[in-house]
Amino acid sequence: MSDITALQDDLLNQIGAASDEAALEAVRVSALGKKGSISALLATLGKMSPDQRKVEGAAINAVKDKVTQALGERRDLLKSAALDARLARETLDVTLPVRDAPAEAGRIHPLSQVWDELTTIFADMGFTIAEGPDIETDDYNFTKLNFPIGHPAREMHDTFFFNPKEDGSRLLLRTHTSPVQVRTMLSQTPPIRVVCPGRTYRIDSDATHTPQFHQVEGLVIDKGSHLGHLKWILHEFCKAFFEVDNVNMRFRPSFFPFTEPSLEVDIQCRRGKDEIRFGEGEDWLEILGCGMVHPNVLRACNIDPDVYQGFAWGMGIDRIAMLKYGLPDLRALFDADVRWLNHYGFRPLEVPTLAGGLSS
Repeated sequence: MSDITALQDDLLNQIGAASDEAALEAVRVSALGKKGSISALLATLGKMSPDQRKVEGAAINAVKDKVTQALGERRDLLKSAALDARLARETLDVTLPVRDAPAEAGRIHPLSQVWDELTTIFADMGFTIAEGPDIETDDYNFTKLNFPIGHPAREMHDTFFFNPKEDGSRLLLRTHTSPVQVRTMLSQTPPIRVVCPGRTYRIDSDATHTPQFHQVEGLVIDKGSHLGHLKWILHEFCKAFFEVDNVNMRFRPSFFPFTEPSLEVDIQCRRGKDEIRFGEGEDWLEILGCGMVHPNVLRACNIDPDVYQGFAWGMGIDRIAMLKYGLPDLRALFDADVRWLNHYGFRPLEVPTLAGGLSS
């Protein structure tokens, strides 16, 4: 009997010392498992006499009951302690501000926003979007656009050329999106009304220039198109894009190989200390170049200049984004600084519309 009492005391001590449910389960198996100490004692009852079995069996079962009860009480205590620890570990301070949902925390890059604004305005005017490859041929980028041999734009100091091929021809990173106009004229029959946004590349880098930048160009080819149509389109675009009721514009003579006559467009503005306001003031700011498509360009694209004529314009998306949203340095657009994007970015899921506001 002293052995059974000693076993009981030992098991109860082990149960009380179990620090978690895994340790407690090990004690249970060592006592009540198939090869446990209490199970081994119960297995000896078959070899005892009836009187001895009656006495020893009662004592062993009493120990088994106490151990089972102790195991249950300890298990309940450990589960309660584990739950309290988890609750303390996972407690949320409900007095803190609610975190923004991912759709609210993210930001649309200003260039993406302006890109959407441009396409929204021109789509409302009846234009379609045309795109082309960033890697172009010399023929599409220069020759078909009436750039003569020896023109400075063809030189290595201004253009990213690839290594010459075996036949001497060279591919290049397009210096403007005008090759998209060429591809459109070669693949479509007039009338044509397209805008061509995309990435362009030139060897230049400072506060207002980057080696890779964005342009949007427009093209209209029809039998009766003229400069009056061009002026109206640009006037309506500037009013919608800068979200003003009136815009004064002036057109100055200029020169581009692919247009004749060629014009540069200024918009009236008032320059403040930290901002530029359009539609008022005494200053003028150049925003784009335009003109009537040169007859040589039409001929190069298999369009008869005696039947059709057209006009085109081009502007830098990065530049007009800086003007509209007060961005001081063009290079910040490409720095991938999350802090800058949180300040200048736009909320997602707010699609620009002419009715609801482009940048609301």
